[in-house]
Amino acid sequence: MSQPLAAGSLQGKTALVTGSSRGIGADTVRYLAEAGADVVINFRNKAPRAEKLAAELRELGVRVLVVGADLTDPTSVQAMFSEVERTFGSLDVLVLNASGGMESGMAEDYALKLNRDAQVGVLESALPLLGRGARVVFVTSHQAHFIRTTPTMPEYEPVARSKRAGEDALREHIPALEERGIDFVVVSGDMIEGTITATLLERANPGAISARRESAGRLYNVSEFAAEVALAAVEPIPEGHTRLVGDTDSFQGE
Repeated sequence: MSQPLAAGSLQGKTALVTGSSRGIGADTVRYLAEAGADVVINFRNKAPRAEKLAAELRELGVRVLVVGADLTDPTSVQAMFSEVERTFGSLDVLVLNASGGMESGMAEDYALKLNRDAQVGVLESALPLLGRGARVVFVTSHQAHFIRTTPTMPEYEPVARSKRAGEDALREHIPALEERGIDFVVVSGDMIEGTITATLLERANPGAISARRESAGRLYNVSEFAAEVALAAVEPIPEGHTRLVGDTDSFQGE
C-alpha cells in the first residue's frame, strides 16, 4: 500500500477506528499508524485478527490498544472508551467505520441499531475524550448517501436507508461539535471491491458488482478507499462536510 499521509504527520496523536480488525478499517488504522499515530483497533468478534494487526503496527514504534466491543451495546461501548482513557488519556481522531446489516441471522432492526443508533452512541461516549482540534470521520457509501434521490438495489436498500439515517443523526451534532472545536467529515464512496458488503451483494444479485464497475469506469479497492478515509482525518473540511470518493455521475444530488 502507498502511504497517503506524510510520515510523522500524526506523531503524538491518538486515533480510534471502529471495525478495524479487517477490511477498510484495518487499512485505515494502518495508514494512521504509519503516519505516527497511536491507534485503537476495535473489533466485535475477530480478536485473533485484531491482535495480529496490532503486532504488525507495534513494529512501527507506535502504541496500539486492542479493544473488543459490541457497538450496539452502550455498556460495551462505555467500557471501550474507559480503556482508551486509561491507556491514552484522550483521542484526536475517531473514525466511525463499522457498519453492517446484510449479515444473516440478525434481528430485523439490527441495521438501524448499528448504522444509526450505535454511531450516535459511539460519538456521544467518545466526546469526553475529544478535545479542541479533534476530528470525527463517518464512513458511508454513495448508495446510502444518495438514497433519497437515487434508488439502489433492493437487497441493499434497508442498509442504505439505515446508514443515511445514521449520517443524518450524526450531522445533527455538527453545531455542538463545532462549539467544542471538533471537526466532522463524511467520507462517501462508491461500491468498494473486496468488501464484505460487495461480496454479499454479489451473492444476492449476481453481476451487480461488474455492472456497477462498468457504469462507473472503475471501482476503488479496499486499500485505495481506506487511503481516502485516512486523508479525511487530516485534510481541510470539504464543503458540506462531505468527501465524495469515486464516480458520482450515476447519483443525483440532494
